[in-house]
Amino acid sequence: MFMNSVTNASKVRAEFSGWFDSVVRERPQAVQRHRDTIFAFAVSHVEEMIKDKRFKLVDKQVEDDGSLTASLHEIDLVANAPDLKSLKHDLAEQLIDYAKEYEEEFPLYFNAPNRRAHFPYVVRVWLCSNVEEVEELID
Repeated sequence: MFMNSVTNASKVRAEFSGWFDSVVRERPQAVQRHRDTIFAFAVSHVEEMIKDKRFKLVDKQVEDDGSLTASLHEIDLVANAPDLKSLKHDLAEQLIDYAKEYEEEFPLYFNAPNRRAHFPYVVRVWLCSNVEEVEELID
């Protein structure tokens, strides 16, 4: 591991408040307990790491009834709606539902070869406060 220091979990436990503050205000930190190591990041650090994770509409089609159908390139979700605004809203709601499922079934989803790459995109959705913020991630 290339980090200069890895803090022992016992030390973190004894000095949790100060350690927590240093993660948020100074820098990410690694913590080791036995053979396992975790990284602690402030939300602002994570936001910076995933700021380029956005969703791209692909396979856009105008249907015979004039409605639009499209899917997302990064996560295989498809929607049909009367207009682009409604389409993005529907896909944003689907992304929120998918992110909730991913969290609830994390070991299954993260370890599935076809879903592991979704993780940074799911985190991006987790960090949104509402459906409108998720809509803004769809290009």
